[in-house]
Amino acid sequence: MEEPPIPPMALIFQPSMAMVQATKIQPNTVIRNPQIWTTRIFISEGRVRPGPNVQFSSKPERDETKPLLVPGKTPKRIPANHGARGAGPPDQFYASEHRQTRETTTRPGDVSARGEKWETASPVGATMGKVSKDTRTNPSATAGLLSKVFFWWLNPLFRTGYKRKLEEDDLYEVLPEDRSETLGQDLQRIWDHEFQKATKELRTPRLSKCIILCYWKPYAVLGFFTLVEEIIKVIQPVLLGQMILYFESYDPENMTALYKTLGYAAGMSLCTIGLALLHHLYFYHVQRAGMKIRVAMCHMIYNKSLRLSSLAMGKTTTGQIVNLLSNDVNKFDDVTIFLHFLWVGPLQAAVVVGLLWVEIGPSCLAGMVVLLFLMPMQTMFGRLFSTFRSKTAAFTDNRIRIMNEVVSGMRIIKMYAWEKPFSALVSEVRRKEISMILKSSYLRGLNMASFFCSSKIILFVTFTLYVLLGNTITASRVFVTVSLYSAVRLTVTLFFPSAIEKLFESRVSVRRIQEFLMLDEVVKNKTIVPHKGENEALVEIQDLVCYWDKSLDAPTLQNLSLTLKSNQLLAVIGPVGAGKSSLLSTILGELPSDKGVLEVKGQLTYAAQQPWVFPGTIRSNILFGKELDPKKYERVIKACALKRDLEFLPDGDLTLIGDRGATLSGGQKARVNLARSVYEDADIYLLDDPLSAVDAEVGRHLFEQCICGLLKNKSRILVTHQLQYLKAADQIVVLKEGHMVAKGKYIELQQSGVDFTSLLKEEEEEQQQPPKDILKRTRTLSENSQTSSAQSVKDGDQLPGEAVQTVAEESSAQGNIGVRLYVKYLKAGAGVVLLLIVIALNLLAQVAYIMTDWWLAHWADKQEELSNNNSSLPNGLNTTAPPSQLNTTAELDTTFYLSVYGGLTAATIVFGFARNLSLFHVLVKSAQSLHNRMFKSILATPVRFFDINPIGRVLNRFSKDIGQLDSNMPWTFVDFIQLFLQILGVICVAVSVIPWILIPVIPLLFLFLYLRRYFLRTAINVKRLEATTRSPVFSHLSSSLQGLWTIRAFGAEERFQKAFDAHQDLHSEAWFLFLTTSRWFAVRLDGMCAIFVSITIFGCLLLRDQLDAGSVGLALTYAVTLMGMFPWGVRQSAEVENMMTSVERVVEYTELESEAPWETEKRPPPDWPNKGLVTFDGVSFSYGGDGPTVLHDMTAMFRPKEKVGVVGRTGAGKSSLVSALFRLAEPQGKIYIDGVLTSEIGLHDLRKKMSIIPQDPVLFTGSMRKNLDPFDQHSDEELWKALEEVQLKPVVEELPGKLETVLAESGANFSVGQRQLVCLARAVLRKNRILVIDEATANVDPRTDELIQKTIRDKFSECTVLTIAHRLNTIVDSDRILVLDAGRIHAYDQPYNLLQDTEGIFFKMVQQTGKQEAAALLAAAKRVHDRRTHSDEYTESPNIIIFETAL
Repeated sequence: MEEPPIPPMALIFQPSMAMVQATKIQPNTVIRNPQIWTTRIFISEGRVRPGPNVQFSSKPERDETKPLLVPGKTPKRIPANHGARGAGPPDQFYASEHRQTRETTTRPGDVSARGEKWETASPVGATMGKVSKDTRTNPSATAGLLSKVFFWWLNPLFRTGYKRKLEEDDLYEVLPEDRSETLGQDLQRIWDHEFQKATKELRTPRLSKCIILCYWKPYAVLGFFTLVEEIIKVIQPVLLGQMILYFESYDPENMTALYKTLGYAAGMSLCTIGLALLHHLYFYHVQRAGMKIRVAMCHMIYNKSLRLSSLAMGKTTTGQIVNLLSNDVNKFDDVTIFLHFLWVGPLQAAVVVGLLWVEIGPSCLAGMVVLLFLMPMQTMFGRLFSTFRSKTAAFTDNRIRIMNEVVSGMRIIKMYAWEKPFSALVSEVRRKEISMILKSSYLRGLNMASFFCSSKIILFVTFTLYVLLGNTITASRVFVTVSLYSAVRLTVTLFFPSAIEKLFESRVSVRRIQEFLMLDEVVKNKTIVPHKGENEALVEIQDLVCYWDKSLDAPTLQNLSLTLKSNQLLAVIGPVGAGKSSLLSTILGELPSDKGVLEVKGQLTYAAQQPWVFPGTIRSNILFGKELDPKKYERVIKACALKRDLEFLPDGDLTLIGDRGATLSGGQKARVNLARSVYEDADIYLLDDPLSAVDAEVGRHLFEQCICGLLKNKSRILVTHQLQYLKAADQIVVLKEGHMVAKGKYIELQQSGVDFTSLLKEEEEEQQQPPKDILKRTRTLSENSQTSSAQSVKDGDQLPGEAVQTVAEESSAQGNIGVRLYVKYLKAGAGVVLLLIVIALNLLAQVAYIMTDWWLAHWADKQEELSNNNSSLPNGLNTTAPPSQLNTTAELDTTFYLSVYGGLTAATIVFGFARNLSLFHVLVKSAQSLHNRMFKSILATPVRFFDINPIGRVLNRFSKDIGQLDSNMPWTFVDFIQLFLQILGVICVAVSVIPWILIPVIPLLFLFLYLRRYFLRTAINVKRLEATTRSPVFSHLSSSLQGLWTIRAFGAEERFQKAFDAHQDLHSEAWFLFLTTSRWFAVRLDGMCAIFVSITIFGCLLLRDQLDAGSVGLALTYAVTLMGMFPWGVRQSAEVENMMTSVERVVEYTELESEAPWETEKRPPPDWPNKGLVTFDGVSFSYGGDGPTVLHDMTAMFRPKEKVGVVGRTGAGKSSLVSALFRLAEPQGKIYIDGVLTSEIGLHDLRKKMSIIPQDPVLFTGSMRKNLDPFDQHSDEELWKALEEVQLKPVVEELPGKLETVLAESGANFSVGQRQLVCLARAVLRKNRILVIDEATANVDPRTDELIQKTIRDKFSECTVLTIAHRLNTIVDSDRILVLDAGRIHAYDQPYNLLQDTEGIFFKMVQQTGKQEAAALLAAAKRVHDRRTHSDEYTESPNIIIFETAL
């Protein structure tokens, strides 16, 4: 049958982060350069093939079929979300941080004429796509029963893992019932229901109830497994007793007894094999139950964090949410394992007491009393432990929060030379945290030691009583008792208390999560679809009153009224902190209205003041989940002035942006941010000051082409400080301190004479044209300026060299972990002598432990010899001798045997406790010193490290890995050492009793070692994958929290939730393999142990002629204990090795390259720099050794007290000039300050002597005082004075605690402008001779700007000031202006002289500000020039001239 023809069109998917764009390939298209044309080609049904006459030619020319790739550039590596994963609807952007696409690369050879050979990947559709590789489906879903029991279905994975390093593509797809989305929604439904019910009944909702409701059925079924397993454990000792009895009354003639005993032996073997299989199946299922709860919780937490209201955001911090996600939910993984023992434990204990009573009578009760005494003691430990745990959690939250800020604000911290106070802050928090951790570790140590010694104490008490009551000891009694106790002891002293401890811990976690889930949510405004009426009001506000924080008296906005009609442009202006951003957030619904009416009709879109980009490609940032419409996309990019920038990027718009846009300059981020909101087709555009982060030329372009061009038929609210654009506005609102001061058209406001005119320069143009004309006029004007700027754009929006950095892949080391790492780890915590003492203690404890058992066997054998001798005495002696004499011969010296036994037991206890406490101490100290070293090394590493590494990755080292070293590593390590010594002891005992046992042990040992190696090759890879797939979950969370308003304004919550679920599923895949691989291994190990036990059992029967009962008992009892212990020991060793990956990651960060030393031998004089003369001599600069050079051979001199403006287009190297001056990376060439070569002195000496006001104002959590003056060097008066000078005094005085007010995370309770003023106040306080201002007044209204400029002129009149500015009016009155262009000096002269050169860049920049502004600028420059020529006649000092000529 003929296959149906496919229409001549193939769907070509540009691999842009799974943003799918369909392009038709028309007949006769030439697809050029197929080698570099990486596409995903798929079609829903039928086969894919090219249409008729599609030829492949390899000319790399621009082609219509690939509209958005930069000509001749190859897309290097384009992560796309796996279509294969069924990860959600087509608008899934945001691929995982690490996942490389398997792209279908079409090469000419691949395609037959009919195109059948094209590899087809599945569409990223809402339907779950088929998988492009068959291996991806999860084999456990289709495995048969036997395969499930023995985990055979994992074999292929182990084979792969043995041959090569596993990649993310090797992970099996997550099972449908384990998907984050389904699990999360199930639990969410139950929680919502409970929440509503609780609200009705006026009680707090209970999260624990929801969890139980959701998961109890499948979990209850697993209880049956536990029961069977524990029954088997009780039956085993009974069978053992029967076997030993046969040896005690051994009669070679009695064949029936032998057959019976063979039956018992077979029973024991079966028991061991049954245990091996059951136990691991049970474990696998309970751990999966735990995983499900954890995943569902994470889904809910993320879902909640997307809906938090601003008030709630104040109550929680990013650090806390990350901690909920990284630590608290992990408790669910643990608690499910032990929960069933809460009822199995007591049941089993009761059965054992019954059996013991039969065996040794009432003496058994003494042992049980000790057991029962140990239980509450361990429970108490558990209680204490959980209180320490919650205290530690608080400190950890705090430490991670501080780390978050330190890593985010590293650039600032370095420029201010504030490393020391921050390091003090962290080490203080860390010290408190460690003291808590030490306490809880000592508790853990006591707990483990008491567990280690408990069996010996119990046996000692039992047998002492038994002997004192006048009974004689026999081998069968001893060993049945020993095995029964050991069966019940595990459950009663380990599992039962663990269950209680984990239950308490998870209760703490559930409570914390529940508090978080009950925080306030944002109330969404219902969007009303507007009628397409001409003059319909889209935003209507009447008498609006709003509070950010009810506790402050003054409302943020009061009595506001305004209407925005369709197609209008409403401009909002006003000083810093006037409530401009708050107005937008009210309209967005982020700031709840208290009184008044607020009506919004239509779709909103929003461009935030602090631009937000998420990790992904630039294209996915702009499309933000919308379908790609190439024409519209092209228009948007042009309007937002991104065209040039994209051509300079290596992969065009498919370039990956790092965390928080680390690879883009500020201006580029702002434009991407704007492009995102323009691309969204909405009715109302809220633009929060998008023009301030870009220079005048680009600003003008954005205003004309974008805000008044592309968007001219939309309603827009523009918050701005750029007053030159106000004339184009249909309506202007002037805010001040939350009040509306004025509102109306430009002309009306001018006539009414509000202080608006002082905000604006006086008008020089006679008459206003009506707004429509304005648009026409600016149009033509912009066309003219377009031509004039065409030449100047040649190097125009070129990227700063630093920009082209892509995010480095997270390193995960390969291969096994070397001994050297263990030595490093242990030596971090203790000296060699201490380590030797600890080792000796360990050995002594183990020897004492074994001797107690051996002594009992020895005693029983002596007793047996004696009773045999007694029964063979001649009868006559009995009658003649007196009774007393009879006794002495017939009895052993009980006191002697008992006292030796007692001594050995005491030794076991003492050494057991000593070795545990000392080991824990050493390991916690190691964690402490490693953390300190890592933190020191992070502080001292160059800034570039933080540009390349996303914040989540660095934080992951500090939260997850240090968390491992603090809590899990010590006890796992101790446990492993204990087990290792015990296993060694068991084998030694067995060999000393029955030397031939070595025959099966040695091959088994080799098999073990081989299996362990085979297993670890895969397991360590799986564990590492689990760690690296966890990072994107956190990165996604923190980047979502940063762009929360944007995400909500675009209604993208669901998409981000889906992306989060995709990240979670990826992590679940790794976690699922982690669980199953360890079970696979354990089943194999326990199988081997079962073989070993069987050999021993039947071996004893074979050699029945040479063995006495005591030896048989000892050998068998020990063999049976090996059963659970050996696999657990090997697992713990693997676990320790897995955790060593955390040590490895931490150690890797302790050895980062560090920048130049903070202080050097050569200290500058204390009053240096007293003039402030800065000289650049042939300076070239690049970020990082291999980065492109950003500044080329700069030679310039900034004279003392001179005010220099630095201008240039975006990416001309303005910020790099600052980086070179501050040595954020080492520049080539020489920079002198007052004749001191800066590269010779320490970084702190240099940076403390220069003040900077940075582009992104950074505030740190802590009091206002700490933010201004972290070293406590200034008095209160000085602080208040500084605040007054920067116009912040009234704001700070209104705060509840004045200077002691603790700021919200990263100063979120201040507006961006206010934060900038705080940075200015810092500079005022530092009183340095050199001040650098980097775009500092970009977010400030002109009025405040003027005040700041005045402050700078007055306060810093004695200083050399370098100002990098986008607003030309801020620098036009400088003494000289440095014009940079593509990293070279274009011109350097007085502003007036520069303006005489009509070809110069500066002249063109001034012209682009518009006629009137240009005239004002020229006038200002002339004033300065006249003033200078006047004063220069008198003050020209000769020595400086000499210096210049010398230069």
